[in-house]
Amino acid sequence: MGAGGRMTATNGKQEGKESPVQRAPYTKPPFTLSQIKKAIPPHCFQRSLVQSFSYVVYDLILVSLFYYIASNYFLLLSYPLPYLAWPVYWIFQGCVLTGVWVIAHECGHHAFSDYQWVDDTVGLILHSALLVPYFSWKYSHRRHHSNTGSLERDEVFVPKTKSKTSWFAKYLNNPPGRALTLLVTLTLGWPLYLTFNVSGRPYDRFACHFDPHGPIYSDRERIQIYISDSGIFTAIYVLYRVAMAKGVAWLVCIYGVPLLIVNGFLVLITYLQHTHPALPHYDSSEWDWLRGALATADRDYGVLNKVFHNITDTHVAHHLFSTMPHYHAMEATKAIKPILGEYYQFDGTPFYKAMWREAKECLYVEPDEGSPAKGVFWYRNKI
Repeated sequence: MGAGGRMTATNGKQEGKESPVQRAPYTKPPFTLSQIKKAIPPHCFQRSLVQSFSYVVYDLILVSLFYYIASNYFLLLSYPLPYLAWPVYWIFQGCVLTGVWVIAHECGHHAFSDYQWVDDTVGLILHSALLVPYFSWKYSHRRHHSNTGSLERDEVFVPKTKSKTSWFAKYLNNPPGRALTLLVTLTLGWPLYLTFNVSGRPYDRFACHFDPHGPIYSDRERIQIYISDSGIFTAIYVLYRVAMAKGVAWLVCIYGVPLLIVNGFLVLITYLQHTHPALPHYDSSEWDWLRGALATADRDYGVLNKVFHNITDTHVAHHLFSTMPHYHAMEATKAIKPILGEYYQFDGTPFYKAMWREAKECLYVEPDEGSPAKGVFWYRNKI
């Protein structure tokens, strides 16, 4: 991390020498959460039902427009134009639907409106349409926010220590292996996490987001997991009926490929927000909520920052105040930077370069040898 909390390129070569990582601070911050909140204009915490719905309407208009163009005009194109038009549709539709996914995520944080029932209704509909179990993920994601940076209790992208890395990890520590790992992670990572808890925190028995009686959920949450499952079954039934009417190939082109792009982006966004050689992780001897919340990074996705409703470049503020609506997050981020100072993390590396770099540099975590802070763990790249 450089001056002002800007992260440096990590472990890159500079004039033939290794460029060391400027690590983020890991000691107890000289400010409190209350002091951070006081730096933010009060209106940033106000949720507007009309304004929130305006983003839903805007995104769904774009989704409908892209769908209308693809379903009515692509068949009229002469060869080879359809082979160019479909990938453009997939990318545009996938990116806008990622924005829809983000709004549903905001509903799960009660950041959409002042009415919990409105948030849950909108979130359930939008997430179910994208095959996401709304309440199931809402509760596990809430625990991620409560335990960010904790090696024992965080819920997602929990790094392993060297002793717990897989036996085959060393065979994947090369360019072809990294490419294969990233391909599997971006295409299958989301459904594998939901179904088998892959990359999630370890539980004492099988954990699955679709299991109301699994270890992820408490007794009072189980009924809502059933509601989430009902939403998924309803969406799958609708997709089945569409496939019977229009054909599987049509459904894959119109819905399936954009959904893969949505899943890939949400995995990538989460991965890059919590994976960087400059970011610390903590065991129970060092972890506290504020240091954990600060152990995350804002990233720059260019024009996609707006398409994704700034979930990419305001993530630090989101972890500090998760009920803040996204349309105030940029203003809040600017307000808290002077307070956070070196504790604010930002890396402007293009996301496609950062993805490859982090896959190379962030293989497992270990504390520094001889350091008195035995409970502070840093990423390593040598297996």
